[in-house]
Amino acid sequence: MRKILHVGLKKEMILDKRHPRYLSLLYREKLIEGYFMGIVAIAGLIAHGRGETFDYLLGEKTHEETIEAIKAGAALLLLAKHPVISVNGNFAILAGKEIIELSKILNAKIEVNLFYRSKKRIEKIKRYLLNLGAEEVLGDKDLVEIPTIRSERRRVSKRGIYKADVVLVAIEDGDRTEELIKLGKKVIAIDLNPLSRTARYATITIVDNVTRAMPILLNYVKKLRTMKRSELKEIVKKFNNTTYLKKMEKKIRTSFKIR
Repeated sequence: MRKILHVGLKKEMILDKRHPRYLSLLYREKLIEGYFMGIVAIAGLIAHGRGETFDYLLGEKTHEETIEAIKAGAALLLLAKHPVISVNGNFAILAGKEIIELSKILNAKIEVNLFYRSKKRIEKIKRYLLNLGAEEVLGDKDLVEIPTIRSERRRVSKRGIYKADVVLVAIEDGDRTEELIKLGKKVIAIDLNPLSRTARYATITIVDNVTRAMPILLNYVKKLRTMKRSELKEIVKKFNNTTYLKKMEKKIRTSFKIR
């Protein structure tokens, strides 16, 4: 049993760890708390619900094919000269500690980049990550615009996404991913929907829940960081994102069959 405070209802709830949807319920509560903290946008709660649907169809597990995608993503991050982890409210709440640990191992910049952007939200996400142990969080100063991106995501840090050669994104919108690719950057996307524009435009897509994918990604970065650059390049070269997405789509379609 685990007692949690449901901040919306202002009362304690008891989550039984034996419940088949225990983790799903726990992450929902974390995001609801994040919303009342001013970190998660209300639309972020809707986006999470959409992601839960795909996760359910995938069996709420990390598939063998996805392990290969994560391994390729780790190799690409290790090859990067200027890696950046792009963070929104959902990503911060669900994987804040892993984001920070990954940034330190890779010497990667963390940048807050929001579709539903406000100075207050940026400051709250930044403060949240700094309190978790981040050394620096970009996204509120030294900004330039990528004019081809039409949303508020066009505002990026000169030292972060603007300079990056590899960007890790999660729970993303396809417009920005497409434009970052056009600018010559590599994008690693964590996205539960293999049919999304983000998934299709990204260099490497990890079809998984960030809560499962990030710890595995961290482990692979640690395992592979002693490899030669030529070996890392070979790992990335062997991975075919289009083929992988087709396999993950097939898994989802197969899950519709009545057992």
